[in-house]
Amino acid sequence: MTAGGWRLSDISRNSGFTLLEVLIAVVLLGILSAALYGSYFGVTRARDRASAGMEARRELGATLDLIRREISSAMVSRTDKRLRFVVEDRDNFGAPSSTLALTTLAPPGGQSRSESGVVDVTYRIVEKDKKLTLTRQERDLFYDAGTATTSAYPQMERISAFLVECYDGSKWVKSWDSGIYGALPKSVRVTVQVEEEGKLAEFTMLSVPRMSSL
Repeated sequence: MTAGGWRLSDISRNSGFTLLEVLIAVVLLGILSAALYGSYFGVTRARDRASAGMEARRELGATLDLIRREISSAMVSRTDKRLRFVVEDRDNFGAPSSTLALTTLAPPGGQSRSESGVVDVTYRIVEKDKKLTLTRQERDLFYDAGTATTSAYPQMERISAFLVECYDGSKWVKSWDSGIYGALPKSVRVTVQVEEEGKLAEFTMLSVPRMSSL
């Protein structure tokens, strides 16, 4: 068109984007994409941490409940030294690292081999690759007596400390030997320390032995 209207050259100039506009759009798109990816991966990491934390809590709860039940059913005898309850205080680089060995009643495991229902259980801390693991070793007191030493299995990983204390009726002590005391402690306190999100968290469980000396 001529004067008073648009010329074809004007329409051509206004129908596209300049190089500067394209560069600005690319930069804004990059910033938006980075923000979206950062948010996505942040949510994913948070979900993974929450999942790992829940799994660790389930493992901790199951371990403490198992130890509580085993202590509650512990057995000792003044005449049969195989029935024992022994706690040893073993400090591990400044962190409590108790060893707990006890004879306890166990429900049938549904295994094909013979079981007496009376087992000797040992809990101890094992260090490997600068990581501490609480292991559990179980042996049938009567049917495994003549066999080789059974293996210790990881009961709880990523543990910082494992402390067992016994109440003798007047004070808490970190060591106990039923062969010396001739009896079970009045009460047992188990403390487990784990690391959660870079901080140490402590969990304590109390258990009362129900059986007297045989």
